[in-house]
Amino acid sequence: MRIVMIGGSGHVGSFLVPRLVRAGHEVVNLTRGVRAPYVEDKTWAEVEQIQVDRAAEDAVGTFGKRVAALEAEVVVDMICFTPDAAGALVGALRGHSGHLIHCGTIWRYGASVKQPMREDDTSPPFGKYGTQKAAIAEFLAAETQSGGLVTTVLQPGHISGPGWTPIGPLGNLDPDVWYALSAGQEIAVPGLGAELMHHVHADDVAQAFQLAIDQRDAATGESFNVVAPSALTARGFLAIAASWFGQTARTRSVSWTEFRSSTTAEFADSSWEHLSRSQYASIEKARTLLGYAPAFEPEAAVLEGIRWLIDHERLNVANRLIV
Repeated sequence: MRIVMIGGSGHVGSFLVPRLVRAGHEVVNLTRGVRAPYVEDKTWAEVEQIQVDRAAEDAVGTFGKRVAALEAEVVVDMICFTPDAAGALVGALRGHSGHLIHCGTIWRYGASVKQPMREDDTSPPFGKYGTQKAAIAEFLAAETQSGGLVTTVLQPGHISGPGWTPIGPLGNLDPDVWYALSAGQEIAVPGLGAELMHHVHADDVAQAFQLAIDQRDAATGESFNVVAPSALTARGFLAIAASWFGQTARTRSVSWTEFRSSTTAEFADSSWEHLSRSQYASIEKARTLLGYAPAFEPEAAVLEGIRWLIDHERLNVANRLIV
């Protein structure tokens, strides 16, 4: 099949594009061209690269037409963040593409009420990112149900893997927590420490996209949670991560007010966004309808990212990994 990737050089695309090429598909990647894929693979030599600034073209109404002109059987959109952008693309693709697969997020759900969270969860999303992604997913489902373009929404958790910093055990990207864990230092933990985060390896997300492409009938009009088989509590995450360095996690529970006073506003806000949701998403639907079989537990996905950062001297730690 001829497949167009929009933003295929990112976290998931770095794994998905080589999967698709090896499966015999013709792949076109639309990218800003500002960075190489996160993982090197010789299959990228077979990918047609088209440099484009989506935001700029969406602003003048030309992006959807550009994608439609490529006459792809499948379009995979990794970088759509507003309902307007989704609407423009769908309008342009009707009659020009057979299947649009959108990368959503488990943040389309709000704070967890019942766990595991399933695709029919009605907890209201909050925050700009979550509410807009929820609106896009609802729009795409309605489009397909009305007899329009065939669409599918895949909803990853916190994507982890080699090449970038994973969401850490405090729900943010603060690198200091990794030094503290490796040195056996005490770590202030906001809340109870029982709050959940649901990570997933980028290649497992790529697997789900490939399955949705291969099984269009099963994926038509559906949304699927795409996460690891289990989720991590904050305190469990801390304990596991400390053990990677031969340490025992030393933690102290603090109020959110105290935590905010001890870190930057950016890190504190990120921690609140992740921990206050306390999400654990079910993958039963993806397993049943698509055959999704994630290879990585959440801690294994995070460990790959941390190992890569240490090996490439992008993370300062006090002791070496022992795993």
